[in-house]
Amino acid sequence: KEARDAKNAGKRSFCGNKPAPYVKLKTNKPYGQCPVYTVDPQDLHPCDCDPVKASPCGEDSNCINRMLMFECHPQVCNAVDKCDNMRFQKRAYPEMKVIRVEGRGWGLFANQLIKKGSFVIEYVGELITMEEYRFRMKKNQECKEENYYYLTIDSSRMIDAGPKGNNARFMNHSCDPNCITQKWTVNGDTRVGLFAMKDIPNGAELTFNYQLESVGDVKKPCLCGAANCSGFIGLKPKNEKEEKKKEEKKKQKKKLKAKQRLASEEQQQPKEDQKIWESACFRCHEGGNMIRCDIGACPKVYHLACIGKETFPRGKWTCPWHYCADCGKLAEAWCIHCPNAYCRLHKRE
Repeated sequence: KEARDAKNAGKRSFCGNKPAPYVKLKTNKPYGQCPVYTVDPQDLHPCDCDPVKASPCGEDSNCINRMLMFECHPQVCNAVDKCDNMRFQKRAYPEMKVIRVEGRGWGLFANQLIKKGSFVIEYVGELITMEEYRFRMKKNQECKEENYYYLTIDSSRMIDAGPKGNNARFMNHSCDPNCITQKWTVNGDTRVGLFAMKDIPNGAELTFNYQLESVGDVKKPCLCGAANCSGFIGLKPKNEKEEKKKEEKKKQKKKLKAKQRLASEEQQQPKEDQKIWESACFRCHEGGNMIRCDIGACPKVYHLACIGKETFPRGKWTCPWHYCADCGKLAEAWCIHCPNAYCRLHKRE
């Protein structure tokens, strides 16, 4: 059996209409001296979920274990077989199928509708130490192996789904994935599962982002085809919103600089038609805080008291020199001895 497994592990190329041979596993299998952790059920505390209610320890429950990303233990949970927080242990996977993907080898596809937040599949393979990982990676590079199936489980262990694993090994990388990895504690040990980030329709390919999850020293071109594709697996995907914000900021800065430059030029170049008001009141011929006439090129200014006002008017204001002092109609004649004006009817010599 070991000789057959070793032979299958060496065949990593795609062959015909079937994936390259590998040993199928249901749960992680430790290799060599790689540690596996367990817990005594007597040291665990049951959750407070009511086993009589529908879907105990389910998504809509307040199961403390589920909130802390711990699976319930079958010997401790009050719901026993009815518990909905044993998805890793029960391998509660939706229907999936492995299909050849043009230009990208094989891929894993949903065979039913998968709701957002649902458990999709556990990433299963050989549990190896970091020392064994470095040995295998060196061997892969010497053999010019292009496909890696390594995934970090904790600081001292890795999962290698290359020679042995389950259907999760066929999930391709995407810069816009529909699944995400989560680490759960199951019966005292860490397990890695893939969960739906959005509603996944029947027939859609199941993908996740390999960034910080899969390991490889050489950058591999990304073929996901997503709009935000980074170009290489492991690089941070492009964020369209951030890119748009940056472009908008650049445009705003350019507009602001153009406005500032134009304003500076206008200040430096005096306008020929720029209006200039007089410095003394037209009535009392003294300076101070005065109101200006806004009509045409009229340069006259007045004290509020000189024109019988207490507050400054809103909007544009026309001075009394443009209206008849007797009737208020538009003036046609102006006195050369006093600041009054008159219409045709009240015109005085």
